[in-house]
Amino acid sequence: MNARDPNNPNTPAPVVISSRADAVAPPEDVAEARPATPVPPASPRAAGVSRFHESARAQVAGGATYIDDIPEVRGTLHAAPVCSPVPHGRLRGVDASAALAVPGVRGVFGASDIPGDPTLAAFAHDEPVFASETVQFTGQVVAVVVADDVMTARRAARLVKLDIDPLPAVLSVHQAHAQSSYVLPPVHVKRGDAAAALARAPHQLEGTFEVGGQEHFYLEGQIAYVLPLEQNQWWVYSSTQHPGEVQHWVSHALGIDNHAVTVECRRMGGGFGGKETQAGHLAVWAAVASRKLQRPVKLRLDRDDDFMVTGKRHPFAYHYRVGFDDTGLLSGLDLEMLANCGFSADLSGPVADRAIFHADNAYFLEDVTISSYRCKTNTQSHTAFRGFGGPQGVIVIERILSDIAQALGRDPLDVRLRNLYGIESRNVTHYQMAVEDNILEPLMTTLAQTSRYRERRGQIAAWNADSPVIKKGISLTPVKFGISFTATLFNQAGALVHVYTDGSVQVNHGGTEMGQGLNTKVAAIVADELGVPFERVLSTASDTSKVPNASATAASSGTDLNGRAAQFAARHVRDNLAAFVAGLDGCGAGAVRFEGGQVITPKTTRSFEEVVHAAYANRIQLWSDGFYRTPKIHYDKTTLTGRPFYYFAYGAAVTEVAIDTLTGESRVLKVDILHDVGHSINPAIDIGQIEGGFVQGMGWLTTEQLVWNDKGYLQTHAPSTYKIPATGDIPAHFKVELWPEANREDNVHGSKAVGEPPFMLAISVFEALRDAVAQAGGRPGAMNAPATAEEVLRAVGS
Repeated sequence: MNARDPNNPNTPAPVVISSRADAVAPPEDVAEARPATPVPPASPRAAGVSRFHESARAQVAGGATYIDDIPEVRGTLHAAPVCSPVPHGRLRGVDASAALAVPGVRGVFGASDIPGDPTLAAFAHDEPVFASETVQFTGQVVAVVVADDVMTARRAARLVKLDIDPLPAVLSVHQAHAQSSYVLPPVHVKRGDAAAALARAPHQLEGTFEVGGQEHFYLEGQIAYVLPLEQNQWWVYSSTQHPGEVQHWVSHALGIDNHAVTVECRRMGGGFGGKETQAGHLAVWAAVASRKLQRPVKLRLDRDDDFMVTGKRHPFAYHYRVGFDDTGLLSGLDLEMLANCGFSADLSGPVADRAIFHADNAYFLEDVTISSYRCKTNTQSHTAFRGFGGPQGVIVIERILSDIAQALGRDPLDVRLRNLYGIESRNVTHYQMAVEDNILEPLMTTLAQTSRYRERRGQIAAWNADSPVIKKGISLTPVKFGISFTATLFNQAGALVHVYTDGSVQVNHGGTEMGQGLNTKVAAIVADELGVPFERVLSTASDTSKVPNASATAASSGTDLNGRAAQFAARHVRDNLAAFVAGLDGCGAGAVRFEGGQVITPKTTRSFEEVVHAAYANRIQLWSDGFYRTPKIHYDKTTLTGRPFYYFAYGAAVTEVAIDTLTGESRVLKVDILHDVGHSINPAIDIGQIEGGFVQGMGWLTTEQLVWNDKGYLQTHAPSTYKIPATGDIPAHFKVELWPEANREDNVHGSKAVGEPPFMLAISVFEALRDAVAQAGGRPGAMNAPATAEEVLRAVGS
């Protein structure tokens, strides 16, 4: 299918799912009244309509259970971490005598108490469970104190004295790069001849840029609760996006087989990537203490410790040289990326790889060299965060194109359109993947028309001419985001579907619910496959004893993978029932239909419950497993070439902002979004993901500033100093429309992933702020991210 022409009258109009131009619709409207496509009343579907999150009522009523709500087993103890006060040093000794003297303290445990491998079972095998010979960042956990109650443990942990000889610390990415201090080897990707293209380009620009990290700030902090069972078996409740990895890490540290450890997660109070690997640390620490004491141990970090101990989004620094012609067409790009990885690799390799993959965003790069350096610093080990390096790749090319537009005196939108990927030519990425589903130009031009972008740009120019203090800016930026794990092996999933004799259905899959609505979507998929009402399907807790070796719920692939696996499991059960009913009615199994809670053949109609009951009586299997592996994907890890993604998700946003040139304060005034989710499985949930992702991205680029001092101490370690967006930051005009086309690849229900791509729509906020700085006569090229008031004021005055 070719990309559609917005000027063609046959082009379908975008589907309006949410519009906050002047007022917020009541919750009933949001949840129930906005189907993505018309649904025939005679054939009700569970998927494709807006419905409440499966836990929404329980969450509102306080009845949804999180790990700290689980009734504690008799004898449960509580742990608290002992953290390094310096960024780098030689650990000479640990004096726990004062802590052990506190009534209620049961023990202090560190590296010498680990029965298995003292190094975490992470990919790079470079991170100790507890610091032993050296400490490598301020906040690194050296030991845990275990006591009868949580506050006693925390107070006692402050009494443990660490004898540390300070060593020189590397605290900046530039210092690390200068010293060739890396957690992993550098990676270089080339296409064509960037140097030659730059030499012959009519125009050149050179620049540097830095973008900060971001704290995950999940509402439920990091927590684990470990219970010893019989015969050296362990049950672990973990707030984790990857129960299988927690299982692996705990068993590795305890020196036992994986099958002796069961990890369960019913839901998280937010994850955003911060619980993909680093939830495992708490489980291991609690498990080590639990094994020593043979008592259940719970470890819940308070917010300050959470900030100090856990990693963030990777801060990046860039240097680029770009060539272009009079129209703004790119002609050569030499881009250097410095990723601040912290003290260990964690997921820095795939994060930095994805930044390379997304350095093109929506644009064809014909002659390009990208050099990626994975820098080791004495800070927290940075980790996955929504977008997983994609935002750090997208933002730099968007900045470059805006700089080109300013240099040429052109509208930035025209420069962006000039450089877009093509349909039959200029359609292969710099990592050799063909862009086969390109809808960029019609999507962007449609949004420009519906948002009145060009008319508003003229109005803003008129405003700025008459307003000496308050200046406005506007920007339209797109996103093209690849969907799949960049590590190909993770693109697999399993699920179990059980049909009980009363006709009710239970589904269990390897994904985890962190508020994103995964269980709601999977239940809808299973309900439609069996033709039963949504309310008859229950999604249960993620559990390593039910679906083994499951991948993390990450890479926006939760529904793609687990939804398809659950669909296949339900289909197996349906096929069993269809064959049984076909035998009763003397028809082919293909003639049997499951819909509306009924099983229909050319001869008769029976209720689903009636068929299930009869099938059980005839010894027909009523449960099954399902397995799915993403097709088509492959790539060479050494050259970073191939097809790492199954498909792309697209979107664009227009953002209008205002800045105060006297204070640097800014405000987002209007947001218009047109986003591609394929055929939505649940429009209400998808629109929530788009809005939430955009606002979280807006926070990353405006207010969420992480500040380490020259001692390696994170000074912004609490809500008092680290500012996430609040309700007052949401613009009154916040309009979202969905692109109406189905996924061109054979994905579940024709849907597309929606978790991460909307995050990068917020880059339009940053570019609009830079536009406003330019309108104020400042130097937008001098502004780094986040664009705090101080940063905006500096750029205006430069």
